[in-house]
Amino acid sequence: MLKPKSLRETLINHVPLLAQNPARLQVLMPSGQIVSTFAPSLSFEYHYQLRLIVTDYTDDIDLIIVPILVWLRENQPEMMASAEKCRTGFTFKTEAVSDACCNINIDLQLTERVMVRQEEDALHVDHLGEPPLPENVNRPIRLYVNGVLLSELHA
Repeated sequence: MLKPKSLRETLINHVPLLAQNPARLQVLMPSGQIVSTFAPSLSFEYHYQLRLIVTDYTDDIDLIIVPILVWLRENQPEMMASAEKCRTGFTFKTEAVSDACCNINIDLQLTERVMVRQEEDALHVDHLGEPPLPENVNRPIRLYVNGVLLSELHA
């Protein structure tokens, strides 16, 4: 699966506290399923819960949420397409560790499409990307919180 590594890299590259200490970010997959049919192809989809745990976090939670939203727009755009997916696809909990910091648990419901094709006596596996965004969507390149530039985002 490709999305967990991609999201981890995004957060480490764009969240100042995680850039300084990447060990504070844990990426787990507590559950998932394979969706496949009895079609001629062995192609399938991964459907899984991705859990992000950020420990001892002391900054504004917006610094984590906004880069995830940017990443989701490119990598899981259907999560923002319906009211139900908006309610259940991206959830979080915080746990106070002290007055100054907390642990943040973020759960994302993700999918990845995998094409399996047979050529003679060999199977070839390719992970498929998401359909491209419509051309009229402006993609942000900088993240400001309270007027302060904190991170450069992927264009």
